[in-house]
Amino acid sequence: MPSRRTFLHALPALAGCLMLPAARAQSSTIWCATWGTAPAGPPPSASLQTFSNQTLRLIVRTSIPGNRVRVRLSNEMGSTPLRIGAAHIGIRSSGANLVAGSGRDLTFGGSPGATVAPGDPLISDPVDIAVPALADLAISLWLPASTPATTIHDLALQTNYVSVAGNYAGANALPVQRTLGSWPFLAEVDVTSPAGTPSAIVAIGDSLTDGVRSTTNANRRWTDYLARRLRTAALPGSPPVAVVNRGISANSLLTDYPTALLSGRDVLERFDRDVLATAGARWLFVLSGINDIIYSNASSPIPAETLQAGWLQLIARARMRGMYVIGATLLPYEGHAYFTTARDAVRQRANTWIRTSGAWDAVADFDAVLRDPGRPTRLLPAYDGGDHLHPNDLGYEAMAKSIPLGWFGV
Repeated sequence: MPSRRTFLHALPALAGCLMLPAARAQSSTIWCATWGTAPAGPPPSASLQTFSNQTLRLIVRTSIPGNRVRVRLSNEMGSTPLRIGAAHIGIRSSGANLVAGSGRDLTFGGSPGATVAPGDPLISDPVDIAVPALADLAISLWLPASTPATTIHDLALQTNYVSVAGNYAGANALPVQRTLGSWPFLAEVDVTSPAGTPSAIVAIGDSLTDGVRSTTNANRRWTDYLARRLRTAALPGSPPVAVVNRGISANSLLTDYPTALLSGRDVLERFDRDVLATAGARWLFVLSGINDIIYSNASSPIPAETLQAGWLQLIARARMRGMYVIGATLLPYEGHAYFTTARDAVRQRANTWIRTSGAWDAVADFDAVLRDPGRPTRLLPAYDGGDHLHPNDLGYEAMAKSIPLGWFGV
């Protein structure tokens, strides 16, 4: 394994956290994301979903506990106003049902509903609710008008629910008309913690972070495995460390694809919204660049130096906010439809730079963890999700297990 610089124990002030002056609050409040995803869109018209007088129930998995909650919604990819008629949050028991008595209505500036202008996010008022770590939350949104899902995270790997006609936001049992495999309009869930000052690891990247080829409804992305490890290893009373997944399948470090907007804006473009705006962000984890390589010319691909310039921009922007930055090497993918020796030569040059440049605060050598020792341009068969690019559950778990928890003070 390559040498890594060690994180200092004297950490800077939290980036992205909001501290309210005493004159405006009874006590200082520090928020931290317990879950997040990256919005994208709008979808092509052929796959655009529209809801009308229906309630969405969106299921997310927490990474740290809290005693107060707020929710960040998004109409950032929309071209028309988003009308929220009512909203609610509770602990999911099973399916689309809530644990009885766990739910609370969400408000927006004291009102039960809100209208979100095109291009805008919306943060709910705080609500008192005990949120366990590694639990399923259900966020319910009643959409009284005809509402196209133009802002959406396409690959939830989680079953979500759409009701029959009506406002069922606060209902324990949701009358389900159909299910969804995406997260419309939902971007983040924040908590305050009774156990010290929380902080978050923000993982940004593509399908390898989004969890393609992992098991649906099982929370087996590498970020999920890392969240469980952090929670298991945490000492009683120690400040919790959250893991926030900002991966988007088919996303690139440097390039937007106007015909594939569900792939999201490139990492450099979405960085401020998806990383710096994350409550409690202290660590940035970057696994991005493989799509820039495999979507470039087969015989004359993107130079590794171009990727390096992009990564250096991310590092500089994160450090301006006092964040630590972890770089991850790019996984082998021989056998995939887009593999060429020229493209793989770029990947290997890029990985050498990630390991040896000293630009990062630490390096996670996922390539070394998952490659086949007998043929290092391929994934180890035991870790191959089947397409020779994406790991399976075991591979994602191996990625998470290779990360030293000491980097995060655990």
